Amino acid sequence: MAVDATQPYDDQNVFAKILRGEIPNRTVYEDDFALAFHDINPQAPTHVLVIPKGSYVCWDDFSARASDAEITGFVRAVGKVARDMGLVAPGYRLLANTGLDAHQEVPHLHVHLFAGRPLGPMLAR
Repeated sequence: MAVDATQPYDDQNVFAKILRGEIPNRTVYEDDFALAFHDINPQAPTHVLVIPKGSYVCWDDFSARASDAEITGFVRAVGKVARDMGLVAPGYRLLANTGLDAHQEVPHLHVHLFAGRPLGPMLAR
């Protein structure tokens, strides 16, 4: 089911539960601003999710309400994960779905990091 990005943050979403330690994950990286972990249903050989630690529904919510430190920390975390995993030279894709038309499934901002094979065009024509 897709998420309506205009709805308030739901602290019972799966990523909020992961952040609270209620659901286990395979952590790749963690700092004060972000948590990165392997997707449980990978869509590429490498499929990592990077989420901010704050309560943000989507990119729009995050860019409007997060502090400069949170924004900087999150963006730097995404780059660090890609570098640490050796993905920069072969290439990788970042994807952040926002709202119903983009089919956002979890109401917590998350960036998908896909890599490990040629990924092809982004959208079907």
